[in-house]
Amino acid sequence: NVEPGCRAAVTKEGHVRIEVGIADHEAVSTRMDPVQLSIFSHRFMSIAEQMGRTLQRTSISTNIKERLDFSCALFDPKGGLVANAPHIPVHLGSMQDAVRHQVQYWGGELYEGDVLLTNHPVAGGTHLPDITIITPVFEAGKPVLFVASRGHHADIGGISPGSMPPHSKALTDEGLAVEAFKLVEKGVFMDDKTRELLQSPSQHKGCSGARKPEDNMSDLRAQVAANQKGIALIGELVQEYSLDVVQAYMLHIQDNAEVAVRDLLKRVAAEVSSGKKSSSSPERKRKRGTSSEAASEEVQKGVEERRVTVLGKGKVELCAEDFMDDGTEIRLKVSIDGSKGEAVMNFEGSGFEVMGNCNAPRAVTYSAIIYSLRSMVDKDIPLNQGCLNPIVAQIPKGSILWPSDTAAVVGGNVLTSQRVVDVILKAFGAASASQGCMNNITFGDSKFGYYETIGGGAGAGPTWDGRSGVHTHMTNTRITDVEIMERRYPILVRKFGLREGSG
Repeated sequence: NVEPGCRAAVTKEGHVRIEVGIADHEAVSTRMDPVQLSIFSHRFMSIAEQMGRTLQRTSISTNIKERLDFSCALFDPKGGLVANAPHIPVHLGSMQDAVRHQVQYWGGELYEGDVLLTNHPVAGGTHLPDITIITPVFEAGKPVLFVASRGHHADIGGISPGSMPPHSKALTDEGLAVEAFKLVEKGVFMDDKTRELLQSPSQHKGCSGARKPEDNMSDLRAQVAANQKGIALIGELVQEYSLDVVQAYMLHIQDNAEVAVRDLLKRVAAEVSSGKKSSSSPERKRKRGTSSEAASEEVQKGVEERRVTVLGKGKVELCAEDFMDDGTEIRLKVSIDGSKGEAVMNFEGSGFEVMGNCNAPRAVTYSAIIYSLRSMVDKDIPLNQGCLNPIVAQIPKGSILWPSDTAAVVGGNVLTSQRVVDVILKAFGAASASQGCMNNITFGDSKFGYYETIGGGAGAGPTWDGRSGVHTHMTNTRITDVEIMERRYPILVRKFGLREGSG
């Protein structure tokens, strides 16, 4: 007997060929079905994961192949994030800004076979070594979906090897900056133009072009290959269900994430209003009749940096602050409307753009918001655009969280992003602070550049202890194995371990 939903046929060679699972998928409509929602969520995430495996296998640099400092994701026709593999949070929340910028930049000048390259902070970039490759998926001559991969390139020029200069004062110090470039144009890889682009930082005083351009070229080709893998898998999904159904479930997945975040906000507002503690984080509630000025003064004078205010009718305010090492403040006020499940996250009062490189591009700040919300949701949902739909983010322009177009940003991605997450989680009372940095080390010479993020401490929460020596929050990379490091670079590692008493 042949199982239901299968078909058997005898070939001319006498073999029995069984086609498994040929059930009529036309029965799946564009209307949301909970079972199909789960299936499509996992199918989309699986596509992103397979893109990531392709990128890891075909890349050459230790940053991508060994440290796994890359991310892959799928996007809807407007550039909104739909699903991703569990890669690097600081990449994933900001990649949708990069895709949307390219959609607006190129307009109707995108053609089948085009592949786009970008890494500029004004175009949804994080810091310059993170190069994003975006490929539109075409149907009937127009882009209907997008796939993208973002990888940290070991060196893209600038004033120091590794393109992570600790003392950069301007964006040009940090290497190659590209707002929009067609890496592949109508199926033709722009080899010569790309090589010229990689050497363009040398035109700036004191800067070098990419120190190992062959590695860059190999990794760029690997990213293109990863995107093509995603397109092939999406094509199979479309063939199986139809484009209308696939696009419909992209929206359903985003809607589901939105509902999950609204439920989170309603729960937090209810817990705060009822006086329940939602965390072990210290808090100071404003007494009835106390003026906001007096309450603010009280908090500034106190040692506690979190304030909870019950406004009535399901509305609450959560306030928190933290400071960078130079004293620059990161301040947040979350105004939650529990009846609607909406919130305004206002960073007004945060410090101005700094002369160093700890400025976080706006896309990085959004990444911290979307990651923090997703980490507090107690449902299994993909991190996607829907998480931000109930949120209005107010980020002051010209601040350390939305710097000018020419500001140095290399440290904002790896340090400030962690502090923003700490402040958000503090405001919600979700967890104690992490070490507040990705703990970066970089070195090299004129021929190579090496960059690494080192695990630090993870903060405790209401039901769990903190951890030592782990990557936390906005980073999610591995650390390069000592054996790989010594084989790939002209160095010798004398000691590798946790430094006791450093917590």
